[in-house]
Amino acid sequence: MIDLALYGFDDHKYPGSIPGTIPARIIAAHRERYDILCENGEASAQLKASVYYIDYADEPYPTVGDFVLIRYNPLGESQIMKTLPRTSYFARKDPDVGRGEQIIAANFDYVFIFSSLNEDFNIKRLERYLAVAHQSGAEPVIILTKADLIENHSTMLQQTEQVAIGTKILVVSVKNGYGMQEAEAYLQPGKTIVCLGSSGVGKSSLINQLAGEEIMKVNTIRDDDDKGRHTTTHRQLILLKSGTMIIDTPGMRELGLWSADSGLDEAFADVEAFLGQCKFNDCTHQNEPGCAVRAALRRGDLSRERWQRYLQLKEEVTYSENKQKFMQQRKEWSKSIAKKNRQMKKANQIHK
Repeated sequence: MIDLALYGFDDHKYPGSIPGTIPARIIAAHRERYDILCENGEASAQLKASVYYIDYADEPYPTVGDFVLIRYNPLGESQIMKTLPRTSYFARKDPDVGRGEQIIAANFDYVFIFSSLNEDFNIKRLERYLAVAHQSGAEPVIILTKADLIENHSTMLQQTEQVAIGTKILVVSVKNGYGMQEAEAYLQPGKTIVCLGSSGVGKSSLINQLAGEEIMKVNTIRDDDDKGRHTTTHRQLILLKSGTMIIDTPGMRELGLWSADSGLDEAFADVEAFLGQCKFNDCTHQNEPGCAVRAALRRGDLSRERWQRYLQLKEEVTYSENKQKFMQQRKEWSKSIAKKNRQMKKANQIHK
């Protein structure tokens, strides 16, 4: 028997159950099938069609890291009956119409945001990842990798500190062990870490180092642009010997800002501080007198580059939220049509 508490499950957080079911955690997600871990060990499972696939279903699709209730089948595939509430999650910007946001990973404690200290170092990307990480509900940690490739990383570290206010920043090198002790401090039993970062930043190498064994395939980067190919082919949760769980996800380079308004506020806390000091509450920061933002820009307290990046991401969030409202309205319309059809069918049966 496996103790699911070792995989982060706390039965006090999930009171109640469905008769005949047991809890499990999703450890890998494929197209129509899930790999799960329950008290009986690892198994394969599919969604209960009548719970997840009907037009008016409200049950969220599970993803890697989710805790679910299953009907265990020792002779074949188990059935996933319910997705339990999440403590944190990532969502894609462009979900399938009618099903709301598409969750990528769930129930993690830390978000490791990877950026390598080479030509692929990108402040704009870090700002985007920080907004998404804050929105997720977990604690972000920035990992600046490949410190051995540069003699002096102080400039890149300073640039990172300017945009990651209040966020822990680690500078590491897997090759010479620099900074690895600080990273290892996050390896706590029962905790889950999700990894964000574009290809070639050293995620797989660092995960292997933390694990003490080669559990992730490592590909070399291209010499011409310091970029590489994704080594992860599907989302998966891996249990390390320390008892820590790692969620690595492919394709996260395209992760967008899906309803990340509060996350953006936290990622740009320095900008938000000026927004609340304008003379007029409806200030557009264009020509109004007493605008704190324009005053900060003139004084140099706020850089124009930082302000423009904030406006750009804010516009993207606004677009995403409007799209979300549209899809929610379409979902409600679909549910109402399904309800009317059931009522008409029932009425016809009564009059027969």
